[in-house]
Amino acid sequence: MGLTASQIRESLDAVAAREPAMARALEAAGYPEPRIRERGHATLLRAIVGQQVSVAAAASMWARLEAEVGPAMDPEAILSRDFDTLRACGLSRQKQGYARSLCELVGAGAIDFGALPTDDEEAIAELTKVKGIGRWTAEIYLLFAEGRPDIWPAGDLAVQAGLGKILGLDARPDEKETRTLAEGWRPHRGATAIFTWHCYNNPAL
Repeated sequence: MGLTASQIRESLDAVAAREPAMARALEAAGYPEPRIRERGHATLLRAIVGQQVSVAAAASMWARLEAEVGPAMDPEAILSRDFDTLRACGLSRQKQGYARSLCELVGAGAIDFGALPTDDEEAIAELTKVKGIGRWTAEIYLLFAEGRPDIWPAGDLAVQAGLGKILGLDARPDEKETRTLAEGWRPHRGATAIFTWHCYNNPAL
């Protein structure tokens, strides 16, 4: 599961004690709600289904896939379905390729979602073995499904924009600058990322 409300609060208080701009933003915007996903391959599969489509379209596809193979999203059940069956669920050829890559790796024991490496970078490398899963998706999984406290998705545009807003920067920082700015906030960058999303479109700031 992801970071709890108390963990987020403790981490943000620790960062606010080091960074006055964060303290001001926290006072104005308040603490963000937790973002929690289930641990396991189904959460990553849902990310694949949702790539490059609207939230409504992704929900529709997921519902059809769930009706076809069951809510557990058993990898063998998915692998046993042919192209046309999965296409009827809304999965394009590309999405099917990504889904099959994930299911094959899980089925072969190449990825164990119950025992990912404790080192964050090693865990990201493990998850990005899946075709179609990039660093951002792996980071989001580790933050929301495993509650890893120091995940910092610096390539996320909303994280960059939210951070720029919090710090009062003239322009949105790029990925490299976003990574550099947060170095002093270890090991609390996961909660800080959640806070940047909270601040991104927050009218209080």
